Amino acid sequence: MARPDKAAAVAEITELFRGSNAAVLTEYRGLTVKQVKTLRRSLGENAQYAVVKNTLTKIAANEVGITELDDLFAGPTAVAFVTGDPVESAKALRDFAKENPALVIKGGVLDGKALTADEIKKLADLESREVLLAKLAGAMKGKQSQAAALFQALPSKLVRTVEALREKVEQGGAGTPAPAAEETAAE
Repeated sequence: MARPDKAAAVAEITELFRGSNAAVLTEYRGLTVKQVKTLRRSLGENAQYAVVKNTLTKIAANEVGITELDDLFAGPTAVAFVTGDPVESAKALRDFAKENPALVIKGGVLDGKALTADEIKKLADLESREVLLAKLAGAMKGKQSQAAALFQALPSKLVRTVEALREKVEQGGAGTPAPAAEETAAE
């Protein structure tokens, strides 16, 4: 690579790949500038949507160790570099693509693993990280409540059993001799 501007572009894209936990490649052919601006807004702060040159992006991806995407660098390409929750970004891309069929999701990478377009759509169908964590916390709280009830039930049952035995002894002691007293009387 002879030109310093291209070297700087590759370095910038390489840093974007390194700084993100996911990247989604799209084809934006047929989208207006206004639509791309709307897409960038819908991705929010946890993703950066950049129109890129295929050759430079391919070099940058290879420098980071991502070689599975090489076949996807054809035609007009833009990459959503996701630094936040990949599910939210996948949902935003999926929803935008439904409204604007010109946006085509080509594939991507999540934590170093290549994803197909279908896998990205499945990722978009997942619930967000916060919802999954809330469900996990609820399940854990339910299990803790069950354990607490179990631990509380054992002493309570013991107390009820001891109380029942005490009442039985008190009732039995008034009119009936105790079994130990019967044995000593028989001797």
